[in-house]
Amino acid sequence: MASQTFRSLRERNARIFFLGLALSNVGTWLQLTAMSTLVYSITGKATDVGLTIATQFLPTLLLGAWAGALADRVDRRRMTLITQSLLGAQAVLLAVLDLTNVINLPIIYVLSLVVGVINALDNPARRGFVTELVDPVDIANAMSLNTAVMTGSRIFGPALAAALTSTIGTGWCFAINAVSFGAILVSLFAIDTSALRPAVRAERGGTPVRDALRLVGSNRRLLIVFALLTVVSTVAFNYNVSLVRLADQRFGDSDHFGWLLAAVSVGSLLGALRTAAMQVVSVRFLVLNTVLLGVFGVATAWAPGIVAALALSIPLGFGGAAFISASNAISQQECPPEMRSRILALVAVAFLGSTPIGAPLTGWIGDHVSAEWSLGYGSLVSIAAAGFAVLVLAGLARSRASIPVPVANETTRTPA
Repeated sequence: MASQTFRSLRERNARIFFLGLALSNVGTWLQLTAMSTLVYSITGKATDVGLTIATQFLPTLLLGAWAGALADRVDRRRMTLITQSLLGAQAVLLAVLDLTNVINLPIIYVLSLVVGVINALDNPARRGFVTELVDPVDIANAMSLNTAVMTGSRIFGPALAAALTSTIGTGWCFAINAVSFGAILVSLFAIDTSALRPAVRAERGGTPVRDALRLVGSNRRLLIVFALLTVVSTVAFNYNVSLVRLADQRFGDSDHFGWLLAAVSVGSLLGALRTAAMQVVSVRFLVLNTVLLGVFGVATAWAPGIVAALALSIPLGFGGAAFISASNAISQQECPPEMRSRILALVAVAFLGSTPIGAPLTGWIGDHVSAEWSLGYGSLVSIAAAGFAVLVLAGLARSRASIPVPVANETTRTPA
């Protein structure tokens, strides 16, 4: 089982890249958690936290599909080097402004928008580059390990933020993130480019975004995946908004936010690794983990205390990461190599691009309804979406079963 789960790591390039990515993403999650803490300390409103996150992911919604088309036409490694360098520069600027006490809410909104534009370009290039590190048969595994690295680093980043924001302050957390970008830049330079498996680059011109949309629309498996991904991502993954409110209002201490996010991340790592162990990921697996995400989201929202909430957050994270990993894996199983970045970009648009809608809505619910419902409403919607997907899958199965099977005759016979 372990050898199957980590089979992509047989490749030296994959080992180098994932190590650099893991170290860098600890810093990224440290900054994201510290940013939510900083905004909440300035205004005391979950809505403002939601708006900050919305500005960070709005560019993905608006530019993500076209960024994917660009990534299919250029050197993905070079594009990733540029975007990661720019993200490091943004972290330096944020740290300087915070440490000099110049920071305020409008500046945070602007810098969040800047990092959002860079991330919109980085996401399809970096994730598309992952598919070049391994043989085609191991792409689903590499994509799941990529999710495992991203979610595994979320264990340490929020925990560090919980420990450091109250001691050295948010500014130094941003500075640590700036330094952490050195890890992924070094890994990108250390990769043996002669051992990569670059996909055939898409030709310039044409209608690249519409071609990707047509592929999704004509493939029922992809259509179900994207429908689920869009609905569930909009309402159920706004942890940086719901958990900060839940920690403060239900559990009595906003510092619990980092620990709750770390507990979710423990489960996320396990969920991503479980998906990585699978040779082929099914839509049924995706639906089952949507239900798991919803059930334990409700349980965490109304947990009787912080200890119970931390325990319940682990299966919540498992379901969420398995859901994301399965979505990524199925999307890559179903698309041609020259469309990988475009389909990954559409996944990012559905998953991250929905945040500008979901994050402010979650914040408003947290401020005007209750902290519990800021997490609970999305969990219940996820369960309902999974039920609808089951009905659709059952209908497709009945349709296939009703198609008559040709009887062997002179013109249709089984070959010897």
